[in-house]
This record gives sequence, structure tokens and C-alpha cells, in this order.
Amino acid sequence: MGSSGKGCSNSFDYSFKILVTGDSGVGKSSLLLSFISNSVHDPSPTIGLGSLWLYFLCPVLQSGVDFKIKLLTVGGKRLKLTIWDTAGQERFGTLTSSYYRGAHGIILVYDVTRRETFTNLSDIWAKEVDLYSTDQDCIRILVGNKVDKESERAVTREEGRDLAQRHRCSFLECSAKTRENVNQCFKELIQKMMEVPSILEKGSVAVKKQILKQKELDQPPHQSSCCS
Repeated sequence: MGSSGKGCSNSFDYSFKILVTGDSGVGKSSLLLSFISNSVHDPSPTIGLGSLWLYFLCPVLQSGVDFKIKLLTVGGKRLKLTIWDTAGQERFGTLTSSYYRGAHGIILVYDVTRRETFTNLSDIWAKEVDLYSTDQDCIRILVGNKVDKESERAVTREEGRDLAQRHRCSFLECSAKTRENVNQCFKELIQKMMEVPSILEKGSVAVKKQILKQKELDQPPHQSSCCS
């Protein structure tokens, strides 16, 4: 899975929306930063320059839900991933449906050292996904973060695997701090998304819509002429 440079481009085959959700403090933002920049200390802005207009038009972004854009190539296909991070979204319950709408992949994150974050995945987050997700083929992956704190572990790997099986999703443990399994998490999600024809079709449609919108923006305004 190769990646391209930072920034936005119209040169891609599929456009996918991915959500990263779970309790506050489980490491969602660190997990995302680690994947985007290969470092959890990357100071780059959360919103790509090519999507700044969304910030002013979309109240979701102004209220605690941010996203980053990742361009990469998988199996010869160029992908644009728009990865949404809830970071504080728990305070804005009225925005939940907008956040989930149109998602092709969802990463549910818990902290292996805090059992309540694991319990909440079943009691809160998985239920939200079922309630608000608009795509029945949406791919889900359950991720136990902070395995670098093995001595503080409160949730076993077996418990995580069992929960994933109950919710019919993949399972992985990782560490955003050491980057263990971070790329594998996103790689597995992307590969599964690309195995579903309906998701590929929707991702392709999203690209066509964006290209069409860009052409409309680039088109010079029509000037009428008159003869005297």
C-alpha cells in the first residue's frame, strides 16, 4: 500500500469516507495522525487545504469533528481517504447522524487499559453505528489501542476478539504510540472495502461528482454579447 504526498488532488480512482470513533481518550486522534504522517507528533493542520471551504459550510467541523485526507495507491488504484475523527464529538449528540452518513468504513477504538471504553463500544458506539450508518455494506473493524501499556492491560485480546465476532467485524490490537499495527489496521479496512462491489461503486460515484463540481468551479462565467 503506497502513499502519495500530502495535499489534495483530483487524480484518484475512488473516494472513501472512513470514521474513527470511540470514547474520549482512547487515542483516536493519535491513531489517525500516526497513519497520516508516520508520526504522532505531526503538527500539520487537521483540515486539508483543498477542503477548507467545508469548514465554513459544515457545522459538524466547527463543533469538534475534524478530518484528514490521505492519498494512496492500493492494487494499482489511486484512493482518496477522507478520515473523520470524533475528537470531542461526544458533546454534540445532535450531529451524530451527519457524522455517520455515507461512511464506507468505520474504525471502533477502545483503550485496552480502560475497561469502560471497551464496554461502551457495545453499549454506545456499536449501537450508534447500527442506528445511523446509511450503508449496510459499510466495513467495520474493532481496534484495541495502547498495547504498549501491557502491564496496565484491563481487557484481554480474547475479549476483544469475541466482541468483534459478535458484531461481525475484524479485530486488531495496536499502539498509536509505537505505531505497532497502525498501518495494518487501515490496510485491512481498505482491502475489505475494495472487496465489496457496492462500496467501489459508491466510491467511484463520489469521484465523478467531485470532478464534475470542480469543472463547474473552473468554468469561466458565461458572458453574453450583444450587437449594436
